[in-house]
Amino acid sequence: MRRLIYATLFLNAILYIRAIDIYDDEELVTIEDEPYSAANNFENNANNPSFRNVRILWPYPFNNKSDPTKDNETPEAADMRLHLSKLKTQNRKARFGYWSYPQSPIVDMMLKSVAVNYSPTNANDPFDFLRDSYPLPKGLNQPFEEYDYIIVGAGSTGSVLAARLTEDKPRATVLLLEAGRPEMLLSDVPALTQYLQQTDYVWPYTMEHQPGVCLGSEEQRCYMPRGKAVGGSSVTNSMVYARGRPQDWDRIAADGNYGWSYNDVLPFYIKSERAELRKYKNAPYHGRDGELVVENVPFKTGLVEAFLAAGRDFGHPTIDYNDPEQLGFGYVQTVSYKGHRLSAAKAFLHQHKRRKNLHILTEARATRVLIDNQSKKAYAVEYIKNNIKRTVRCRREIVLSAGPIGSPQLLMLSGIGPQEHLQTLGIPVVADKKVGRSMYDHVSFPGIVFKLNSSNASLLEPKVATLPNLMQWLQFGDGLLATPGGVEAIGYLKSPLSEDSLPDIELASIGGSLTLDAGGAIRKSWKITDKTYFKSFGALSGTDTWQAIPTLLQPKSKGFLELRDTSPFSHPKLFGNYLSDPKDMATLIEAVKYITRLGESQSFRKYDASLYLPPYPTCSSYGLGSDQYWECAIRTMIVSARDPTSTCKMGPQSDPDAVVDPELRVYGVERLRVADASVIPRPLTGRTNAAEIMIGEKLANLIRNTWSNVVA
Repeated sequence: MRRLIYATLFLNAILYIRAIDIYDDEELVTIEDEPYSAANNFENNANNPSFRNVRILWPYPFNNKSDPTKDNETPEAADMRLHLSKLKTQNRKARFGYWSYPQSPIVDMMLKSVAVNYSPTNANDPFDFLRDSYPLPKGLNQPFEEYDYIIVGAGSTGSVLAARLTEDKPRATVLLLEAGRPEMLLSDVPALTQYLQQTDYVWPYTMEHQPGVCLGSEEQRCYMPRGKAVGGSSVTNSMVYARGRPQDWDRIAADGNYGWSYNDVLPFYIKSERAELRKYKNAPYHGRDGELVVENVPFKTGLVEAFLAAGRDFGHPTIDYNDPEQLGFGYVQTVSYKGHRLSAAKAFLHQHKRRKNLHILTEARATRVLIDNQSKKAYAVEYIKNNIKRTVRCRREIVLSAGPIGSPQLLMLSGIGPQEHLQTLGIPVVADKKVGRSMYDHVSFPGIVFKLNSSNASLLEPKVATLPNLMQWLQFGDGLLATPGGVEAIGYLKSPLSEDSLPDIELASIGGSLTLDAGGAIRKSWKITDKTYFKSFGALSGTDTWQAIPTLLQPKSKGFLELRDTSPFSHPKLFGNYLSDPKDMATLIEAVKYITRLGESQSFRKYDASLYLPPYPTCSSYGLGSDQYWECAIRTMIVSARDPTSTCKMGPQSDPDAVVDPELRVYGVERLRVADASVIPRPLTGRTNAAEIMIGEKLANLIRNTWSNVVA
C-alpha cells in the first residue's frame, strides 16, 4: 500500500511538473547533515563518497561563499542563478513593480489534496483514501441518545481528555463532538504550515478594526486563525513545543488556583511526552513514555548556527529552552514523529478510535448547552450535523474544549456570560459571569529582515518545493520539507523593561524570512496586503535572507470578545486592543534593537548580512531606522501569534473575573467544565499548545477522582 501511495503521488506530481515545466534544469545533490545541519562544512566533504550517501536532498550548489560574483561561481551555482533568472523573466507576476514566484506545482498539488473542501472530479481520486476517518463502532448507524461524558471540541485538550476517559474500567461512554473534519497525509508536511492558514482547516477569525494597529493587514484588521479539525490547532500550528517557565504556573497558583503550581503540573507534562531529543531526551523534566513525540527538526540551514553563536556571544547559552532551570537559546523542538506533524488527534485519538465506548462525530457543530433552570445542572448538548439539529443527553459531565474563542461563545449562547450583554441580545441569563471579558494574545513582528550577500544560504521556495524533496519527505521524513514553517531555533530574552524574572520576548530564528516564497503563502497567512508586502519587501524576491521574529510574551494590553448575534454560526466580535499599553510597544522596540545587534554580530559576517529597512507605505514620513520608523513598522506589520488565553478565566471564588474554579468547573452551573487555553488566567511565556495538552491530562485526573466511586 505504501508503494502505491508513493507511486500515485509521483505520477500526479509529474503531471503538474510537465504542465508548468519549470524544474527541468534543476540538479539535486546529496550533502552531509552534521549533525542535521546541511550547511555545516559541506565544502570539505563534497567529494567524500560516504558523505554523499545520505538522504538529505538539497537543491543548492556547493558554493556557499559570501562572494556573490559570477567570476568564481561553480557550474552548479550558475545553473541555479540561471534558474532563478528564468523564474523572474518567464513566470513573473507583476506586483507593484516587483515579481513573485508562480506557485510551485508541487505546492499546488499538495494544497489541492489538503483542502477540506476539495472535491474529486472522478471516482478514482488518489487522495481520498489518504484522509483519516472516525466512523462509529461497528453495528452503530447513529450515536447514542445519552453518554456519560460529552466533550465539545476535538482539539488538543479534547483529544487527550477523550482518550483518557475511555481507557478506564468500568468503561465510561464518551461522545466527542468536532465541527471540523479529520486531517490527511499532506497536512502533516511541516513546510506547509503557512499554507494551511488558507484552507478550511482553520476558523478564519479576524479582529474588529482597531485604529493604529495592523495597518498593513487586509481591511486593517488583525487575522487570528484557529484550528478547525480533529486535532484542532495542533493540525495547523507551527508544531513548536515550548512549555514556558515554572514561574508562569507558580504565579497562577499564588493567585489562589490550588493544584496549579509548576510542581503540580509538571507530572502531567511528563505523562504525555515521549522525548526523542538527541541531547536532552533523558532529562528529568522530559517524559519518555507518552504518546506525544517531541523531537528535533531533521533539517537545518547554517543560519541557525550563526544565530546560536551570536546568542552565546551576548551571554545567552545554547540550551534546552524547556529546561526549567536555564534561560537561553536552543534548537527548536517540535511535536512531530520522524519529520511528520503529530497532531493531538494522531497522538491520542487515532489509535483508540475503535474503542466501543468512544464515539467521535466530525462536522458536528455544537450550538448550545442545555441547563435546567431549577437545579442549574447541565444535562444535554444541542448540535447540528448534516443540517439536522440534534440533542444528546449527558449522565455525568459536559466539558467544553472548543478553544479560547469557541468555548466562551458557546457559554454565552447557553446563557452564561455578562448579564447586560446577554440581555441586549435577548438570551436568557443562567449565570452572570465575565465570560470573554479578558483576552490576552501573544503578538509578533515579522518585519526585521537581513539581506544576505551570500549564495544559497537560506530557504527559497523554488528550491524547497520540488518533487524529489516531496518524495524524500514521504519516504524518510527528512529533507527541506521537514522544516516547520522555516523555524529553526527559539530564544528567550528579558528586555531592560522586564519587571520580574520571566522573559518578555521570544525570538524565532528562521532559515530565511517572510520573503522566501516571494509574497506567497507566508504573508497571506497573516493577511498582509499586496500593497504592503510588495512595496515593502518586493525588492527581496529571490534573494537570500534571514530574520528572527520577536514575540511579546507578557503583554500588558488586554482585549475581550463578545457575541456578534445569537447565531452559533456567526464569529464573535474580537477586540485585541493590541499595543494599547505603551509598555508593549517599548518592549517590541527593544526586541528590534537586540535582533539588529544579533544580525550585525561577528557570527553573521560570513554571510555579509545587512539590515534591510523596508519602505513601508504607511511610514514614509519617518527616517528609516529611527524609533519613530520602527514604531510605525510595528503598527503596520504586527500579527497575532495565535495564542489567545483567559477568555474563560480560571480563578478562586474570590476573583470577580473568574469563570471557572481551579477544578475547571463553571461557577453557578453544575456538571459543566471548560478545558482549553481559555482557562489560563495569565499570558504564558511559552506556546499554548503544550499547556493545552497538559490541561487535558490534569482534567482527566480530576474527573476520575470526582467519579471514582461511580459504578457503570
